[in-house]
Amino acid sequence: MSQPQHATPDSIKSAIQDFLRERVQLKLDKLKDDELDQRQQLLTDYQPENWIADAARRVSQIQQVTHALKYIHPDAKGSNLNAAGNPKAGALEVGTHSLSQKLAADVVGNAAALDVYKFLRLTIDGKTLLERAAEQHPALAGALSDDAKEAEQWMTAFATLTRPKGQPASHKLAKQVYWPLGDGQYHLLAPLFPTSLVNGVWNTIREDRFSETAKAAREARRTGIPHPQGYREYPDLAVQKFGGTKPQNISQLNSERYGENYLLPALPPSWHSRSIRPPLRMASVFDRLFGNRREVQQLTEALREFLIRVESADSNLRIRNKRAELVNGIRDELFQFAAELHELKPGWSQDPECRLNLDEQCWLDPGRAERDDAFADRYRRGDWREEICRRFGNWLNGRLTTPQTPLGDAEARHWQTVLDQELRLIRTELSP
Repeated sequence: MSQPQHATPDSIKSAIQDFLRERVQLKLDKLKDDELDQRQQLLTDYQPENWIADAARRVSQIQQVTHALKYIHPDAKGSNLNAAGNPKAGALEVGTHSLSQKLAADVVGNAAALDVYKFLRLTIDGKTLLERAAEQHPALAGALSDDAKEAEQWMTAFATLTRPKGQPASHKLAKQVYWPLGDGQYHLLAPLFPTSLVNGVWNTIREDRFSETAKAAREARRTGIPHPQGYREYPDLAVQKFGGTKPQNISQLNSERYGENYLLPALPPSWHSRSIRPPLRMASVFDRLFGNRREVQQLTEALREFLIRVESADSNLRIRNKRAELVNGIRDELFQFAAELHELKPGWSQDPECRLNLDEQCWLDPGRAERDDAFADRYRRGDWREEICRRFGNWLNGRLTTPQTPLGDAEARHWQTVLDQELRLIRTELSP
């Protein structure tokens, strides 16, 4: 059984040489045949000992971060933050902590020094050069230089990539928020752009929109054939751009995202009211109109089935609470139904085709009292409220009565009481 290979100075040195060879070749390919001096200079600069020494000097020009300031304003010069998120935040809050092991660090600073970060991201035996530099790993020291002191200095310099540059500071071009604490005190907050979190969201949305798997699922749906998995859509998606034609000037991850940041719509739902027509050519709204609403049918069916299940059980708090919950849901639907009809033009109950009893006219067309004196007198007397309660109780009693649940006067009075209590609470609202 083979044993796992551990990184050695030679294996790390080989990976570094491959990295430098690839990078210098890209530059050499762009030179003309007669640019011999430039070619020689590049070959000299990319000798490992020369390039690494220069990289150790230039690493101070960049910083590894998770929250960056340049997204707020490209010329802002304040502090950035490198943090894995708030460990005390719960699962219901979405933040950098939600990324866990998938957190991708970003790099800000001089775009010309981003090659140093790519160098430090080289992974050998499961660890990056940056991680080994932070550990002062002897294998990395041996790969960097034969001079132990020089290797230690370079590793120390590389390890500063994750550390803040100077004291925490904001900037005149950064955003600032005064957060009140009371008694005239406040915190001055400096918001930073959560580039690592944004990167996680960006990758997820790109995968959902453009991956071959997602394309195959969409095609399957379009052609009506089965597919082993679904796909996600993001309606009303907007794209925010950072950095213009040079996204690398903002950050490394911004460059990898092509300067894009997806914005999901943060809007309240658009309310689509159902078509409201006056209840004409009917003597009561309970059986035909109100009783046929989908939500009412679902609730009454659930209540009827529940009463059947507990018909032989002794009444207890759980049963009473569940029964009250379902009855209250039906009661709320009744109020919603009335509120919708209140949106109609006042006086609709005067239509010759309106056959509703006078009590339901008072309940559902209260605005008519402002233009019809006789109706206003009947409305202000208020006894129609008790009649609505009675009608509601009789209607619900009829909907719930089955051979297994023969509900009588006591049950009907219970439904009446439930509604009557609520009607009393909103009496002011129902008054003209």
